[in-house]
Formats: sequence, structure tokens, C-alpha cells
Amino acid sequence: MIDTKDGAQFDPGFIQHISAFEPNIEYVYNTLNSFKNFNQKKLQFKIFYPKIQSLLKNYLGFYLGCILWAVYIKNLDNKPLLNNLCYGGEYSEKDTLSEVEFIEEYLEQLKKDVKYYTGQNFSIDTESLNILAAYREFLKANKGFVETKTTNDIKLPQSLKTPSEKDLAEILEGIEKVIDNGKLYELFPLAQKVL
Repeated sequence: MIDTKDGAQFDPGFIQHISAFEPNIEYVYNTLNSFKNFNQKKLQFKIFYPKIQSLLKNYLGFYLGCILWAVYIKNLDNKPLLNNLCYGGEYSEKDTLSEVEFIEEYLEQLKKDVKYYTGQNFSIDTESLNILAAYREFLKANKGFVETKTTNDIKLPQSLKTPSEKDLAEILEGIEKVIDNGKLYELFPLAQKVL
């Protein structure tokens, strides 16, 4: 059960369930490039592909979770934001958006690679693209959270919907569930409440 009596955690517990996107993708391609033979590369890519999809799905769940958490705690009355490691730092839009941009570029690369190595088509659904776009907007609006000291300081992009009390309760329940089970992609059904 998440306790917000003395303040809201910057991260309610998502971060323990993700591993950095970029290094994982670099590892995949370094491994692929270590094979000279196309058939070996093809086989290796087929082994990695479900892992790439899973990593991507969990990352998008993480981005959505961050938005959902912000929407939820924004409704708390000016509570301190606890353990915000970004607070007081220097804001760099380039650094703040670098991971989102890496993922956006990688999605284009992945379409080509899936076609090349498996002959299948890869496409990303509209909801996932909407999550990425909303997260990008959210990061920019909050300037990387370097000035975010309380729940009142959180800025929500205009494009987000305002959930009802009932929706907020469902959002909290969903967040608590994925913090326990680590399946951040299970937040996807809650996207409709805010996006």
C-alpha cells in the first residue's frame, strides 16, 4: 500500500522493474554484429526479438506509469515530493529527451530489422505512440523535474484528460499492482483515463 501521508515518492517503485533501454539494445546489436554469417545473425535476431518486444512494452508501461503517478499525486494537496534525484540539477532538454528520442528512432530501425531478419512486419500501435508523445510532452513541461519540489509543482500537459475520483482510485490500484508484480505493461488499460 502506497503511503502519501508525509509526502509523495518521486518514484512509487517503478524503477526497480526496468533495465535501461539503450544499453540493452546496444548489447543486442553488438552481439548480432559479432556474427559474420547472415543465417547466424538471423537466428540470433529471432532469439532477441521477443526480448526486445518485452523490453519495449515494459518501458512504455514505465512511461505511462510515470504519467499516471503524476496525475494521481497532482491531486494531493501540495505534498512534498520525496526522493526526487533530479531536483536542483541543471536542465538540459537534449539530455532529458535523449532516451525518448532513442526509442522513437529505434522503432523505425526495428521495423527495418524485423523485415530484414524475419520477413515479418513490425508496427507499433497508436496507443504506444501516444504514450511516447505524452511522455515527451510531460518531460518538457516539467523541465526534467529539476524544479519540482512539491506535488503542486508538477505540470501536466494540456493534452491529458482529468480523471474522476473513481478513475484516480483505479489508477492508484493499478500502480500498486504493477509495483508488486513488476509487469509495468499491465498499466496500458489505464491509458484511456489520461490520454
